[in-house]
Amino acid sequence: MSDDASEEEVERSDDGLDLARAITRATAKSTPAARARRRTRDKPTRGRVTGAHPDDRDPQLLDSTLGRLVADHGWELDLRVHGVFGRWAELVGDDVAAHCTPESFADGKLVVRTDSTAWATQLRLLAPTVVRRLNEELGHGTVTVIDVLGPHLPTWKKGPRSVRDGRGPRDTYG
Repeated sequence: MSDDASEEEVERSDDGLDLARAITRATAKSTPAARARRRTRDKPTRGRVTGAHPDDRDPQLLDSTLGRLVADHGWELDLRVHGVFGRWAELVGDDVAAHCTPESFADGKLVVRTDSTAWATQLRLLAPTVVRRLNEELGHGTVTVIDVLGPHLPTWKKGPRSVRDGRGPRDTYG
């Protein structure tokens, strides 16, 4: 035997563990998983790290998780608008907020309900200022128009029967 063969025999133990380890090492280099690992080592990892380093599978802070959820679903504008609804008094002032409340927002149109026709007129005059102030909070061009609605008026319809285009309450006071 050659000198190389005698050295191999000296390194091997009687229990065969060295042979099993050598076979495992030789076959591990040719498995599909090993080839994939070699390919990904050459490419830069984009936020995905395995092992003991932090990655997306680790517990995340609630703020970053909620931010990602809001961004994925496109809820940023809705949350900002409802935030404005919650801070309405701060944005338009206490006097105006005492008599006017926002009802809805869709497609750049903010619907505001007032408690009297006088306040409806006042808010129509203040509308450009309120639009400017809201766009400062929400982003330029978010609110394009304010639709001012007056107070809910009482209905004069009593009972199950009514006449379309009738004179209404005038004919009952006779």
